[in-house]
Amino acid sequence: MENLLAAIDASAYATSVCGYAGWAARRLSLPVELLHVVQRQDPITARRDLSGAIGLGVKSDLMEELVRLSEEGSRTEIEKGRILLAAGEQLLREAGMTDISTLHRHGGVIETILEREDHARVVVMGKRGVGHEYASDHIGSTIERVVRASAKPVLVASREYSEPKHIVFAYDASPAAERALERLANSPLFEGLPVTIVMAEANSDTKRRQLDKTEAVFASDHPVTSVVERGKAEKVIPGVVASTDNPLLLMGAYGHSPIRRMIVGSTTTEMVRTVKAPVLMVR
Repeated sequence: MENLLAAIDASAYATSVCGYAGWAARRLSLPVELLHVVQRQDPITARRDLSGAIGLGVKSDLMEELVRLSEEGSRTEIEKGRILLAAGEQLLREAGMTDISTLHRHGGVIETILEREDHARVVVMGKRGVGHEYASDHIGSTIERVVRASAKPVLVASREYSEPKHIVFAYDASPAAERALERLANSPLFEGLPVTIVMAEANSDTKRRQLDKTEAVFASDHPVTSVVERGKAEKVIPGVVASTDNPLLLMGAYGHSPIRRMIVGSTTTEMVRTVKAPVLMVR
């Protein structure tokens, strides 16, 4: 059965993830699967073990102590996860959701999300995880790895939940952007919402014709406006998002290879890092 997969941790983004998951699930008429993963930890690394420099007998005692501490830590993390899932489920029910399942796993976050997404229409995650939630100059590494590996759209929640009232669509005529356009024109997730199409670095008649073609695909229930600017996408798109009330930014994700990204950077990563709004990325 198809659902909406929402991955939460103990960061400040958990409440927002639940808010956007509930919003998307209601519009798509889907149940929500709420996921929390207790990540694997190497007890020696976690305790910064220096036992290699001491005698074998002491090392053996230290290993036993590390195993004991690791077991205690795992039990604590499992209990914290149970409480977190219960709180998330309560938030979703208060938002009007009734069909909710919770899943508590132990292992790798990315591997678990990719495993569970087989039945998901959309994956919802927070922009940053525990330990980096207040680091405004970067996004969590998990986000990029999931988006690059996932076959499903990924909705990255902003810190505070606000129901989306306007779609800002960053269009660059790439294959990923064309797939995002198809969803925007046809998915009930966006039904009835006004749309602003943004085309940056648009300094040719070809770009203008591409934009005209894009506008033509929308039905009458989508009020559509366009913004065409010559400036860099990293400047133009955040400016449009910031000037829009309750926006959701929709864009194609990682249209270039990792090698090219290393050389010239990634517009996708920059958008997720800088905009203060939810971002829905389509591969």
